Amino acid sequence: MVPSQLETIDPSPLPRTVLVLGATGYIGGRLVPRLLQAGHHVRVAVRSPHKLEQVPWADEVDIHRVDLDDGDGLLEAATGAEVIHHLVHSMGSGRDFEDKEAATARRVAEAAEAAGVRRIVYLGGLHPDKTDLSMHMRSRAAVGRILLDSPVPAVAFQAGIIIGSGSASFEMVRHLALTLRLMPAPRWVSNHVEPLAVRDVLYYLLKAVDIGGDVNRTFDIGSHDVLKYAEIMRRFAAIAGLKPRHVLTLPLPAPTLSGIWVGLVTPLPFALTLPLVQSLQEDAVTKDRDVDEVIPPPPEGMLDFEQSVRLALLREAEGAVDTNWDADAGGLAQAAKPLPNDPEWAGERVFTDDRTLHFPDLTPEQLWPVIEGIGGKNGWYSWPLAWRVRGVWDKIVGGAGLNRGRRLPDRLRVGDPVDWWRVEELDAERRLLLRAEMRVSGRAWLEFTTTDAGHGCDFRQRAIFIPKGVRGRIYWAFVSPFHRLIFPAMAKNIAAAAKKSHPGRRQKGIR
Repeated sequence: MVPSQLETIDPSPLPRTVLVLGATGYIGGRLVPRLLQAGHHVRVAVRSPHKLEQVPWADEVDIHRVDLDDGDGLLEAATGAEVIHHLVHSMGSGRDFEDKEAATARRVAEAAEAAGVRRIVYLGGLHPDKTDLSMHMRSRAAVGRILLDSPVPAVAFQAGIIIGSGSASFEMVRHLALTLRLMPAPRWVSNHVEPLAVRDVLYYLLKAVDIGGDVNRTFDIGSHDVLKYAEIMRRFAAIAGLKPRHVLTLPLPAPTLSGIWVGLVTPLPFALTLPLVQSLQEDAVTKDRDVDEVIPPPPEGMLDFEQSVRLALLREAEGAVDTNWDADAGGLAQAAKPLPNDPEWAGERVFTDDRTLHFPDLTPEQLWPVIEGIGGKNGWYSWPLAWRVRGVWDKIVGGAGLNRGRRLPDRLRVGDPVDWWRVEELDAERRLLLRAEMRVSGRAWLEFTTTDAGHGCDFRQRAIFIPKGVRGRIYWAFVSPFHRLIFPAMAKNIAAAAKKSHPGRRQKGIR
């Protein structure tokens, strides 16, 4: 039993000073802006403050340099804080891994007590009630117990697979499904797991700030959507629009071998896949809903697996091409989208052909008419035969082909067709983004950008491709050699056409 909500939730929560440990991590980096949005004063403790240079909220928080390995700076950072979020969990290994994690937890508990902190909030993992857990699950459970045994009241949430772009467990599911149509898989794919949207994880971490009284215990949090791991991969493929994935369970009991196999077929490093696979050796399902008696469920309800995946996939491609279509997405989508400091293996695989040239005798104003007039009768300024062959093939397989042309020969607007492309974004004399509508196993864009460099013009030409499954990756490998022939010539010929239209010198009034 737990106290009632009237006893545990502060009826009139005030802005609090919250210290976040692990602000450069996956959960911490997403929690901080929500704490700020709720009006709290936020401190972050990081070993390397430069890692926060790219995050948009860096100027809104107090940054403390803290080394949790020896506790240097921790007491100073905790002094004056009312709540500490302990969101640090290493994916390291070695015989002393568990000892280091436990020692860090003790330092946090001791600093919290010495600084007069009111509450500690921790995020651990769902696990069965048994002692022979994997090293990482055993360590996370031990950290929770250390914090709960300290004099400072603590709440230790326990969650399973977190669904969101950048979550290591979600990225493993994604890359396995994207890469393999027939997946030979170890026996642990038959285990049951209860995934949870990162949005809902953040909801509980945020609400825990206002828990009053002496509540001091673990709370399981989950979506109520219990699935076998193999079913998660199959359903992800269906939601992502992939062809059906088939999972073939093999008698591979050794977690180390399984982790190596996952590391070989996904871009995740072995340092991640080995502990992740170890943690999947057991079911990860909530045992109760006691948390509802302390923190009411989200007003809009918990997201199920399908909703969580759709949210995680939302606008990733747009982020890859620097669009800003997520401006009106609101808080719902922000939790699941990529952040600047997410690891390089997070998100969908993105291939690019990126070229920047400097033209000392051209301005953006001179170059732009050629860019805006590309396609149709003007062509694509390089290797016309290759473009025609690709266009004919696209038409044969049911695509738009090249004969769609353009609406006007010299002007574009958002939504216009340009052969097998369509204008996605247009910023006159600065940027043109075309989205491919050709038949291809993936999504593709072609981007042109001009920048006034003072003495001349910088011209950037970028092809972006997000493959769909193995066929998409094979397609990119096949066309990449042709790109190395086509795209350099395209950039030079665009510049030559601009010089021909504006011979001799830069326009007046342009520096």
